[in-house]
Amino acid sequence: MKTALFKNFGPPAEKIEITESSLPQPGPEQLRLRIHYSPIHPSDLNLIEGVYGILPNLPACAGGEASATIDAIGSQITNNYTLGSPVILPRRPESGTWSEYILASPEEIHSLPQGIDLEQASMLALNPATAWGLLELFVPLATGDWIIVNSANSAVGCCLIQLARERGLKTLAFVRREEAIAPLLELGADCVLLDEADSFDAARAAFGDSPPRLALNGVGGDSALRMMDLLANEGTHVTYGAMSRRSLKVPNKFLIFKRLTLTGFWVTRWLESASGEEIHSMLDQLAELMIKTRLHMPVAEVFPIDDIHSAIRAAQGDRRQGKILLKF
Repeated sequence: MKTALFKNFGPPAEKIEITESSLPQPGPEQLRLRIHYSPIHPSDLNLIEGVYGILPNLPACAGGEASATIDAIGSQITNNYTLGSPVILPRRPESGTWSEYILASPEEIHSLPQGIDLEQASMLALNPATAWGLLELFVPLATGDWIIVNSANSAVGCCLIQLARERGLKTLAFVRREEAIAPLLELGADCVLLDEADSFDAARAAFGDSPPRLALNGVGGDSALRMMDLLANEGTHVTYGAMSRRSLKVPNKFLIFKRLTLTGFWVTRWLESASGEEIHSMLDQLAELMIKTRLHMPVAEVFPIDDIHSAIRAAQGDRRQGKILLKF
């Protein structure tokens, strides 16, 4: 089988190499999974670069999530698993997912409905889960409430817009490029504006007398500060990403006079602490929306594993419309 390994931290396209090895045999309490698709996330690239929050022992297989089917079942597994059944891995496996086959215990997988799109399913466990957590875990929201989202055409941003629509929430979305506005309006955003100071008045006019109590920040820098300015008094500002790579320098007025709550969210940590019941319930909800095509993530291009270096370079591009997927 083929596996994408890196032996040293550094530039991903330089450090990743495809290796060949024999097919792994499952132990008595293990499943062998055949990987079908795996997305290339910024976190995957950061892991290879050596700048992610958790780093593996080297050499390591990259990849944090994937869609798979059950290929072999250990002799002592009593659960009613069926060969060919679709599954995902809710938590990043230690073995990585950029491999044609991996081994997993039953506790590490989540079963999916038959017929689910395996391209879409390969992206279910990270970005939709992040969006779900941002909407569910911080501020109680009611139908008609506004939320603010920057980097709204990112994978998490697109999921936030769709999940907010399902809950009857209104989304004020900020993007960096004009061409991103129309697709997000079609996706269900209520107002999409360029992420710049000149959009401030238009943003205030959009929500009128009902300022948002929740802002979801994936950018940092000035964009994050503009969202703080738009929040209601005692609103909550959650940072889950830092695409601008600029730190937050928060003016005192937001803490003293507006009494904002500033916090962060890393879905990896939540998945580590949440119960299995919570995680499976969330993923069941998201999978149902995906089956109904009420939750859909754009895919820019699909690359075979043998062309992984081109795939990584494409994933590093800043003008693509959608995720880069690896196909196994």
